[in-house]
Amino acid sequence: MLDFGNYLLGVAYLATLLTFTTLGCGQLRERLLPGWVGPPAWLATTVLALALLLWVAELLGTLGLLEAWPYLIAVAALGLALRYGVAEGDASPAGGRGGGGLIPTLIGLAVAAAAIVLFAADVKLRLGTGMTGFDSTWYHGPFAAGFFQTGNTWDLHHIAPQFLAWFYPANSELFHAMGMLAFDRDIVSPLLNLGWFLGCLVAVWCIGRPFGVAPFSLALGAFVLSVPTFNDQAGEARNDIVGTFFLLAAVALALNGGLEKARRLSSGTLIVSGLAVGLAAGTKLNFLLPAAVFVGGLAVIAPRGRRWRALAAAGLPALAGGGYWYLRNLIHAGNPLPWIDGLGPISLPAPDQALGGRDAHSVLGYLTDSAVWADWLLPGLRDGLTILWPLLIAAALTGLLLPLRCWLSLNNRDNQQRKLEFGVLGVAGTTGLAVVLAWLIAPTSASGPEGMPRGFESGLRYLAPALVLGLALLPVASPLRERLRSRFPPTPADGTKTSTWSTFSSRRSSAPADGPIPSGISTVSSRRRAWVVLALALVGAGYFTQRHYLENRYSDPGFTTPGLNAAFAWARDISGARIATTSTRQYPLFGTDLSNEVQFIGIEQPHGGFTAPTTCRTWRRLLNEGDYDYVVASFDRTAAGKEKYPPSATWTSDQNATLVLHKLPTKVFRLTGTLDPSSCGL
Repeated sequence: MLDFGNYLLGVAYLATLLTFTTLGCGQLRERLLPGWVGPPAWLATTVLALALLLWVAELLGTLGLLEAWPYLIAVAALGLALRYGVAEGDASPAGGRGGGGLIPTLIGLAVAAAAIVLFAADVKLRLGTGMTGFDSTWYHGPFAAGFFQTGNTWDLHHIAPQFLAWFYPANSELFHAMGMLAFDRDIVSPLLNLGWFLGCLVAVWCIGRPFGVAPFSLALGAFVLSVPTFNDQAGEARNDIVGTFFLLAAVALALNGGLEKARRLSSGTLIVSGLAVGLAAGTKLNFLLPAAVFVGGLAVIAPRGRRWRALAAAGLPALAGGGYWYLRNLIHAGNPLPWIDGLGPISLPAPDQALGGRDAHSVLGYLTDSAVWADWLLPGLRDGLTILWPLLIAAALTGLLLPLRCWLSLNNRDNQQRKLEFGVLGVAGTTGLAVVLAWLIAPTSASGPEGMPRGFESGLRYLAPALVLGLALLPVASPLRERLRSRFPPTPADGTKTSTWSTFSSRRSSAPADGPIPSGISTVSSRRRAWVVLALALVGAGYFTQRHYLENRYSDPGFTTPGLNAAFAWARDISGARIATTSTRQYPLFGTDLSNEVQFIGIEQPHGGFTAPTTCRTWRRLLNEGDYDYVVASFDRTAAGKEKYPPSATWTSDQNATLVLHKLPTKVFRLTGTLDPSSCGL
């Protein structure tokens, strides 16, 4: 665990990063989106700040210099440059209708609060165990720890040869690495998805805000975010919630930009919303198609003669937000998407190896299979989306299709403002439908043996962003919108530029030097004191939380095979070791202080490929070349009638390999010297 001094240093590190980033990006947002205040402004500043943090990490990581102090200095310098080098924008306020009345606002906030409590309860469980989800321990955690250990984001981190996972985009994992840079531990990682969850709630509020129905969008969005398919995001390193946030933010920013009483979206709106959707595509592959549809849609709704300019204004930031990982793939494999080895008659460079893992099947391939529907798909929908799944899906599709109807109903007599509003709504609905299409055709959306799509329920997380977006759009595009607004009149918009700070500033400038203290100053001072007290309370609670977490992290694992559970508990107290493994789940082997270098033993192939060795001689040669201290030879699963231990366990047995742990289906060896390849089979 961390002592109090090192914990405070980590807190100060993160606080410094966030302070300089927010200062700089707040100024940049003022320039790009002048007059924006309230939740839409917060959302835009957040998107810009997250992009800045990623860009600096990617730049340093490309050079192999992603380390704590260079990163902090670079972020601080860039934040200051933006703060004092970017001119202020026009302070004219952005229009808006704000919320939907006091009672709906209270109801929406109550539903959101309940959703937060449910999500936080699952986070609390992981704070007592460590991250145990399969994907967290397979590639999310190892990628983040690899960035942290090596300071390198450009080289491929070869893990278990399944699904070519080392080519996956890794925006989310870089954020986990930032927390590791601060504390030399992963104490931030189980909490990050709670932050993304809160960001999703802000985004769905902002989706309804321009139309005076923000509380209704918030309540519906919060409800969907609480369905079981999102449960495995809480306290884990899974990135579906991250991509969902960026997608929702992109739509929300574009919709709020449509309020600017103009014939088209401003360049600032196109830039920030395009950046947000690009960050989604740089997080997870299934957001690539929606990102392309969103950017293309913004270009289509631009006035004639400005469409190419709109495409560039949204598309270039989108490339900047997510293109790094695909450029890396292009350089290493000759193909930005190495999973695709051909387009019709055109052959593309790609690793010549099977995907591995579960058998790949899409939902589309089972759409007409009644037996699979009865045995797998319908039960999966019920378990993943609750018994209300037919209502949820119908309502979400309605929320995505109604904007398209609005868009298609436009005619030449409609004014430009109406065309802009309905055009952006149409883009939002089309983007959500693209999420649905990406889910239908994804090769892992119904993975498993033929006729047995065991991965279907888990794959619903690819559909979930469309459900959240559709429900958030439902009160916006519904014929009930005007009735809701007439019954619950919108509160004053948060875009009216009457913030406490502006009130304080004006009163301060008009008050006599020796006169009484204006009430605005008193209000601001009270709020500042409240924020200081809250911050101190959070820092204090965080210290005890991290102690609890590090004391219990993988101390008594029970989420995989008995042998791997024992190996993960053993690795807790190992530091600074080089560990070779055959296990797909690797993250707990990095140890409590994340100082163990863990590597799946394999052979690098052309175009970035990576395969497991198939002979004892190759296995021993790779172990000797890697100068490993330990070997964890294990199957990921046990099955009746199959071998109890992997062949690598036998291949490692040698006079220079001491067995330190032996439990089905795992053997852990400590290597005391080189292994003789010539003795294989003797």
